[in-house]
Amino acid sequence: MALPSNTLATYEAVGNREDLSDIIYDVSPTETPFLSNLAQGSSDSTKHEWQTRALTAASGSNAVLEGDDATTDAANINARIYNYCQISDKVARVTGTQEKVNKAGMKSALARDMADKMNELNLDVETTLLQNVAYVSGGDTTPRKMAGLSCYIKTNIDKASDGTAAAGTGADTYTTGTARSLAETQVEAALATAWSNGGTPSMGYLNAFQKRKAASFSGSSSKTSDGDKRKVTNNVEIYVDPLGTEVRLVPCRQMPTNTIFFVDMEYVKFAPLRDFFTVPLAKTGDSERKQIIVEYTMEVCNEKAHAAVYDLTTS
Repeated sequence: MALPSNTLATYEAVGNREDLSDIIYDVSPTETPFLSNLAQGSSDSTKHEWQTRALTAASGSNAVLEGDDATTDAANINARIYNYCQISDKVARVTGTQEKVNKAGMKSALARDMADKMNELNLDVETTLLQNVAYVSGGDTTPRKMAGLSCYIKTNIDKASDGTAAAGTGADTYTTGTARSLAETQVEAALATAWSNGGTPSMGYLNAFQKRKAASFSGSSSKTSDGDKRKVTNNVEIYVDPLGTEVRLVPCRQMPTNTIFFVDMEYVKFAPLRDFFTVPLAKTGDSERKQIIVEYTMEVCNEKAHAAVYDLTTS
């Protein structure tokens, strides 16, 4: 059946307004569970330093002669650890015309872009804190870089036999060994070592694949279900090891895929020299530019407070 002759249809009309929704759909992940849980510290220089201290190992042979002269024991010497402040930024730029025209879903293109850039910068910082990259002191032609968490956690670890721990100073990285499938015994071993050294990690950070593997740990071998709601729960949210260490397992999209970190949040800090701030940049034409800057580092107060499982398969 054909359209009657001389009938105006939408196909020929030129004055119909477009139908563009005022809702802009964006499901990009913006969560930063590690950064959001960090204690707030501060830096006063581009090289941020702190001290650690440890007691002499316990001895079962501490017996002295009756009436003997006292012998001075060696002093416990502090270790001086440091990290460098890294500068990260995001810049938004919008023409004067684009800012003025009538736009769907936003009043200001610059404001919308700045909101996006802030989320992107947060994700960059989260990734930097967790990555296996050593610090760089920087120079006139080389940007400073802060060392990530793998460069400090060296004591309480479970790793492949051919994996090599970093020195724990931030100057070098963990050297990856042969990949192994995640097993509950690896988690138990890392947490047990932490307990032996006085550590009580409370948060475990792991990516989606390792979080799914953790769902098969022995304590969760039976899934729970609700027949009325047709709901099945297959999740390990809190893991309690045989020594009583209770760790909340948090999925983190920015985690290295082959690593799990167990962190005592009291012993790691986000230490900005210049916390997140926005500055308008000079006009060089018919556009507006704004920059978001953060200059920051991470203080791993004492690496023995934390633990890690390295060298995990990722698929």
